[in-house]
Amino acid sequence: MKLINVGFGNMISANRAVAVVSPDSAPIKRLIREAEDRGMLVNATYGRRTRSVVVMDSKHIILSAILPEKLATRLDGECDCTDTEDIDE
Repeated sequence: MKLINVGFGNMISANRAVAVVSPDSAPIKRLIREAEDRGMLVNATYGRRTRSVVVMDSKHIILSAILPEKLATRLDGECDCTDTEDIDE
């Protein structure tokens, strides 16, 4: 099982991630709201701005403060990045 750092030491299973998307569109905002209502939302931003949304195969939604492009790179295994290098303070 490969774990991916989504910021601040929080890890997700790379095998179970279905999509990494930007949180800006209305359908994604609705997806986040519905996941929160169902109790399936995990906020891993530590109070920072949400920059990406990870959709898991279990229908859990993970919010991250790391850009979607950087998370996609981590999912591909091309980056051994530190926790905060891509997070605005």
